[in-house]
Amino acid sequence: MKYRFINEHRHEFRVATMCRVLRVARAGFYAWLHKPISDRAIEDQRLLGLICDSYTASSGVYGALRVFGDLREAGESCGKHRVAKIMRANKIKAVRGYKSPRRIAGRPSIIAPNRLNRQFTVDAPDRVWVTDITYLRTWQGWLYLAVVIDLHSRKVVGWSMKPSLARELVLDALLMALWRRKPSQSVIVHSDQGTQYGSDDWQRFCHSHQLQPSMSRRGNCWDNAVAESFFSSLKKERIQKRIYKTRDLARADVFDYIEVFYNRNRRHSHLGGVSPEAFERASA
Repeated sequence: MKYRFINEHRHEFRVATMCRVLRVARAGFYAWLHKPISDRAIEDQRLLGLICDSYTASSGVYGALRVFGDLREAGESCGKHRVAKIMRANKIKAVRGYKSPRRIAGRPSIIAPNRLNRQFTVDAPDRVWVTDITYLRTWQGWLYLAVVIDLHSRKVVGWSMKPSLARELVLDALLMALWRRKPSQSVIVHSDQGTQYGSDDWQRFCHSHQLQPSMSRRGNCWDNAVAESFFSSLKKERIQKRIYKTRDLARADVFDYIEVFYNRNRRHSHLGGVSPEAFERASA
């Protein structure tokens, strides 16, 4: 009994000393002793799991704002600043992009006028499409990708991949867009001044399908900024300076990015944080 009293006295002395050192109340110390992790810290751990799920599902391309959009859509009520703080604390960062291209003035095209004139916000689908070409590196040689994007929803409505820069590359992408969308009125199709878009085949194809060709100024990537932005997203979010082993592997990966991730799931800042297909459904 005597030893029990002494041990209890020593324990109370240690607790009192600890409370003075930490400058906390005795009741608060005992509450921490029985439950050392706060309710907010427990909730942060739960949110961290959801954040990691969203980040992983996007292949690491989502930052705090898009992850916050996923959490809100799932019914979570946390704030975007809390999501950003948790991501910073756990060193979760979106894949970094490339530098913005240098601005060049350039000369207008003599083949087609610049009908778009940087009016990138369009209030209805199938009024203006933009198109462009980029290249992918493989151990079998180059693989070229042409896309057609609807400016209303930023959806990729047509695409084509070929091992050469033949005119069929851009014509097949445009044909896919026509087959998918079946526009009921004339559509402006904006491109740069590449030789494929200045060819007689391209001009005849556009005129026979009630499409109005439009061209950027020479060397001015800002005149076709939406297509450039899409290629930048593709390269930083999926390709990441990779050299594919074969062209077939590159085709499969780009197909997955466009049709499975970008059009259906990727949150787009211009569309209020929803995917192109979700935006089209909401505005239908």
